Amino acid sequence: MENLKQSILELITDTSTNLPPDVRRAVNAAKLNEDLGTRAALSLSTIAQNIVMAEENVSPICQDTGMPTFEVKTPVGVNQLIIKKAIKEAIAEATKTGKLRSNSVDSLTGHNTGDNLGPGTPVIHFEQWEEDEIEIKLILKGGGCENKNIQYSLPCELEGLGKVGRNLDGIRKCILHAVYQAQGQGCSAGFIGVGIGGDRTSGYALAKHQLFRRVDDVNPNPDLAKLEDYIMETANQLGIGTMGFGGNATLLGCKIGVENRLPASFFVSVAYNCWAFRRQGVRLNAKTGEILRYLYKDEEVAMDLSPAAAASEAAQPERREVVLQAPITEEQIRSLKVGDVVIINGEMHTGRDALHSYLMENDCPVDLNGGIIYHCGPVMLKDEAGEWHVKAAGPTTSIREEPYQGEIIKKFGIRAVIGKGGMGAKTLKALQEHGAVYLNAIGGAAQYYAECLEKVEGVDFLEFGVPEAMWHLRVKGFAAIVTMDAHGNSLHADVEKSSLEKLAEFAAPVFK
Repeated sequence: MENLKQSILELITDTSTNLPPDVRRAVNAAKLNEDLGTRAALSLSTIAQNIVMAEENVSPICQDTGMPTFEVKTPVGVNQLIIKKAIKEAIAEATKTGKLRSNSVDSLTGHNTGDNLGPGTPVIHFEQWEEDEIEIKLILKGGGCENKNIQYSLPCELEGLGKVGRNLDGIRKCILHAVYQAQGQGCSAGFIGVGIGGDRTSGYALAKHQLFRRVDDVNPNPDLAKLEDYIMETANQLGIGTMGFGGNATLLGCKIGVENRLPASFFVSVAYNCWAFRRQGVRLNAKTGEILRYLYKDEEVAMDLSPAAAASEAAQPERREVVLQAPITEEQIRSLKVGDVVIINGEMHTGRDALHSYLMENDCPVDLNGGIIYHCGPVMLKDEAGEWHVKAAGPTTSIREEPYQGEIIKKFGIRAVIGKGGMGAKTLKALQEHGAVYLNAIGGAAQYYAECLEKVEGVDFLEFGVPEAMWHLRVKGFAAIVTMDAHGNSLHADVEKSSLEKLAEFAAPVFK
C-alpha cells in the first residue's frame, strides 16, 4: 500500500510540474512558427520559460491544477478498493505539499475541503484488462479550459457556419466552432479531444479520453485521420492565436474518437484543453505497486528559450512599455492604449468569484482606490513560522466576473484589472467611464508570475478557501498587456470579430 501511494504521488507530482515530451514539441513548434516580435511570440516565449521554471522548481506549471481525473486499468484479481484508497491519500498529500491547489468545493455551500477530497473528487475510472501490470493515467485539466468544453446536438445552426447536418461535414463545422468559441479564454493555443456519438454523458467522456492520445499519433480510422489533419490546418487560419492575441498558433493538437449512438440523437462533444496540457501515465508492478515505466516519456525535449525578436515598426507600431507604481492615477490610466506592455510595481490584491460577489453588497477590508485587482487563485503554502509563500500564481479566466466587474470598478475606484481571456461590453463601458484598464497576463504562467511576487502582505476572507481568498501581494516587475483600455478599445472584441469572419470562409462543404 505504501509503495502504491508513493508511486501515485510521484505520478501526480510529475503531471503537475513537468509537461511531457510530445506537448513540449508542440509548444516549441508553435513558437518557431510565430511571427517574430508579435504579442503571440512574446507570449509563447513566456510559456516556454514557465515550463522550464516549473520543472526546475518542482512546482505547478499552472496554479489551477484542475480536476484530477484518473483512468486505471487493472489485472484480474487486483483489489481496486486499495488502489482507490491509495489515490485519495496521494491526492491529499500532494495538496498538502503544494503540488496541487485545493480545488474541491461543496457545490451547495461553497466550502473548500482543503485536501481535494469530497464527493466526486478525484474522478477515477476503472477498467479491467488481461495484462499483468497496473496502468494509471492522469490528466489535470483546469477550470478555465474545462469551461470552454462544448457539446452540439445535430442538426443545428451555428454562427458563421450556417446549417449543420448529421454527417462528417457537420462534425467538421462543430469542431471549428468549438475552437472559435474558446477564443483566448481557454488559454490558447490549445488541444482538443472530440467525441462523436454516444449519449450526452458518454460523449463528453469519449472526448476527454481522446486527450490521453499522443499529440503526434495517427488516427487508425482514415476518415477521422483526414478530419484531424483538416482541423489542425484550418483552425490555425482563424487568427485567434496564443492567449487570443491573434497569431498563427490557435490549436496544437486535435484527436477525434467515435462510438455508436441512438438513432434519435447525434452529439458532437468537444473537450478543450489549454497549452498547459498536463497528462501523464505509468505502468506499475501489480504485486509491489512500484513504477515500472512512464507512458509519455519517450525522450527528453528541451524547451526553446531563444528570445523573441524585437518587433519591427511595421509589425508592431503601437507597442510601448510603461512602468506603473500602485496606487495608480486616472491620468496614468487614460494615457494607456491597447497593445501597451505594462510593468507593475507595488501592491495588488487577488479576487475571484467569491470576493466579487461579496463586494457587490459589502465594504472591502482594504482601500482599493487607485488599486489593482488580480483575477488569480494562487497556490499558497505556510511555513513553520506561520508565513505564507506563493507557490504558483497565474491569472484565471476573467469573463466569470463580467456580471460584477463594472460595479466593483465604480464602487471602489479600481484602476486596473488583471486576468486572462478578456471581458465583455459591460466591463469595457465601465473602464471608459471610470478610467480603468484591463491587463491580460499570460494564462498558465504560474511560475513566471510567482517570481514577481516579493511578499504576501496579508490575506482576508480565508474562509472562502485559498483560491477564493483576497491575498494582498507586493509585486515587482509584473508584466501584462493592455487589451482593453479606457478609450473603449478591446483587442478581444477585435480578434473575435475577425476570427468569426474567417470562420465563415469555411462554411462551404468539404467532406461528403
